[in-house]
Amino acid sequence: MIDLHTHTNNSDGTDTPHALINKALSEGITVLGVTDHDTTSGWQDAIAARRAHLSLVLGAEISCLTDDGVAVHMLGLLFDGENSLMQTMLEESRDSRLPRMRRMTEMLTADGIDISLEEVFAAMPEGATLGRPHLADALVAKGHVASRDEAFTDLLHNDSKYYVTHIAPTPEDAIKVIREAGGVAVIAHPFATRRGQTLSAMSFPSLIAAGLNGVEVDHRDHSSVERDQLRGLARDFGLVVTGASDYHGTGKLNSIGENHTDPAEWARLESMANARRVVTE
Repeated sequence: MIDLHTHTNNSDGTDTPHALINKALSEGITVLGVTDHDTTSGWQDAIAARRAHLSLVLGAEISCLTDDGVAVHMLGLLFDGENSLMQTMLEESRDSRLPRMRRMTEMLTADGIDISLEEVFAAMPEGATLGRPHLADALVAKGHVASRDEAFTDLLHNDSKYYVTHIAPTPEDAIKVIREAGGVAVIAHPFATRRGQTLSAMSFPSLIAAGLNGVEVDHRDHSSVERDQLRGLARDFGLVVTGASDYHGTGKLNSIGENHTDPAEWARLESMANARRVVTE
């Protein structure tokens, strides 16, 4: 079973890389993507924890913004982790998260939902990439909401008055950097309307021109209609079709392996990288 999109506590997941790998093995995963938000900091721990019968696909989920302000997530897989352009892009995205979080906590507090930046930091594992899930966890700890899901549904979704964007590359720029670093680019959950604004089909030609390799079709936030639409786009543009769990540990309902990628599609995607970087030993 192939799951190309999961998170550890190096970003907004709750499992360590070691715990993630144990969970993957227990669920019968044979190829696992480790794709924390805007960081590669969990790669070495994941490699150290890898065991027989599990291949690792190292990558990152890159936060992007279109020119008209739509938030997009781009999975970069199998890129050279030492590539300076890639690491600069990831670092700049991480650096922009602090002022964004400060503004969100200020806006919430102004409306009587008392929460401080310090409380968000307290809810964040050491070394993690700061993000809305940590704000959600702080809101849970303060008793403002019962769960992460409730926090996102009521307060932190993309169309919320408390949502603040952060400096981020365009999807096209992110794709170009991923490809220049030797990797492959897969757009994550692009039609997930429950998350807020999404891309339209009209956006795909510019993504293709930038070098997009694949599209994440099978994801819990896509309806059956949205999956059918994306399969049609993949067919029309010759994109690889992937599926994944977007597993975050206890932070989200997503179960590891709940959606997965067909082996033939994975073989096609892997062949598009400029070198073999799957970790098998």
